[in-house]
Amino acid sequence: MNEVIGAVSKMAVSLPETVPIAQYSMVLGDNRVDMNPLIGQQISLSNLGEIHCQHCQRLTKKSFSGGYCFPCSQKLAQCDLCIMKPETCHYAAGTCREPEWGEQFCMQDHIVYLANSSGIKVGITRKSQIPTRWIDQGATQALPIFRVSTRHQSGLVEVIFKNHVADKTDWRKMLKGDAEPLDLEQIRVELMAECQPEITALQAEYGEAAITPLSDQQSLTIQYPVIAYPEKIKSINLDKTPEITGVLQGIKGQYLIFDIGVINIRKYTGYQLKMSTP
Repeated sequence: MNEVIGAVSKMAVSLPETVPIAQYSMVLGDNRVDMNPLIGQQISLSNLGEIHCQHCQRLTKKSFSGGYCFPCSQKLAQCDLCIMKPETCHYAAGTCREPEWGEQFCMQDHIVYLANSSGIKVGITRKSQIPTRWIDQGATQALPIFRVSTRHQSGLVEVIFKNHVADKTDWRKMLKGDAEPLDLEQIRVELMAECQPEITALQAEYGEAAITPLSDQQSLTIQYPVIAYPEKIKSINLDKTPEITGVLQGIKGQYLIFDIGVINIRKYTGYQLKMSTP
C-alpha cells in the first residue's frame, strides 16, 4: 500500500479539451495524488485528529467557515457573509475587513452562469475559475450568460435571476446520477426576456460595459469519472468514523463516492488525513 499524509485542501480539478471528463487530484499538504486512475480500487482514509487553520496554520479543535480557526473566521474578508451573498458587499461603505484583499479578489471580472447539476440553477464565479467552479458543483452542463466588472454587480444580477430559477445544488440528487440534459441556450433566451427590465435598470446605474450579456456563448458538457452511482446517499463523517476503507466508485463535485458512502472532501479542509492506496 502507498500512504500519503498531509493537510487536506479541496481536490484540484481540470477539464481536458480533448476528452471532457473531469480530472481530479487529492491535495494533502504538498502532495498531489491523481484520483481518476484509482476509480474501482480500494482506498483507506484516516482522520489523524489534527486540524490546522488554512490561513494562519494554528491548531484548532474545530474548523470554521470552511477551514479556518475562529479568530481568522472573524477577521478575514474571505470569511465574511458577503462572500456567500455578494449582493451585500459593503466595500463602498468603507467597512470591508481587508480592503486590499477585496480590491484584488472582488474588483475583477465575474461570470454569471446557468448550470445543470441537479436541475437548472444560476451562479457566479470569477472569470478565472471557469470551469473549476462548475466541476466543484458537479454540473454536467454550464453556460455563461453575463460578464460583470465586480463581484458585487454579479451578486445583483444573480439576485434578479434567483427570482426565476434556483441558486443552489441539491447535492443528494447530484450524487445519484447525471441530471437530465437541458437546452440551456433556450432557457437563457427565456430568462433574459423575463429579466430584461431589471437588467436594464442595473446597466443604467453601473454602465452597459460593466454588465455585458454573453448571448453568443455555447453550453459546455462535463462528464465525471463514475462507474456506479449510489442508490441511497449515505454521508460518511470522518469526525465520527475516523478510519474508513472502501472501493472508490467515482468522483463528482468535491465528493468521493465509495461503495460504503460518500465523503465531501472540501468539508475537511485543514484536517490532517492519511490516504492509503494500492
